Amino acid sequence: MVVMNPGHTTKLNDLLTLLRQGDTDAVRTELIEHSCQRLRLLAAKMLNRYPMVRRWEQTDDVFVELATRLHQTLEDVRPESARHFYNLAGQKVRWVLIEMARRHYGPLGVGRNHDTGEQAETSSQPRNVSEWVAFHEAVENLPDEAREVFNLTWYEGLSQDEIGEVLGLSVRTVKRRWQAARCQLYEALDGEPPS
Repeated sequence: MVVMNPGHTTKLNDLLTLLRQGDTDAVRTELIEHSCQRLRLLAAKMLNRYPMVRRWEQTDDVFVELATRLHQTLEDVRPESARHFYNLAGQKVRWVLIEMARRHYGPLGVGRNHDTGEQAETSSQPRNVSEWVAFHEAVENLPDEAREVFNLTWYEGLSQDEIGEVLGLSVRTVKRRWQAARCQLYEALDGEPPS
């Protein structure tokens, strides 16, 4: 789990204020650098859950793609808060992972017909690319409040206390929204809940 130091959100909000005051490449770069450790840990966490993509990609591959996309997006999008920034980062993680899965296991992908050997998978892990894509798309379709808590928990790796701080919610409300998101995903995915 990624733990934020007390000044992380304050510094992030200061950088976001600078970004809203005027787009500079330096501010966008500093935002990415400030979030670098969290984004890198997030990439590693997601790859560990999906060995079929990990077979072809390394943590740094995912991180570089994620950082590049986030930097480009910040040219046009001005997050209003740390909350908005984390939601944006969570969305980018999903899109990077979906694209990588499709690239490797799509019709022309090298992994589509490649024998992967052992691959013992857990029950909470999608068994193939279509299930993985369906999972990420189901997350995109969650109601805003549930998706926001799910993003911060699943993709960002924040604790419920940290999520409460970022969103200005009680831990009890965070837990309720997390449970609602899990139940809605369970239904959307025909009984395959995320861990």
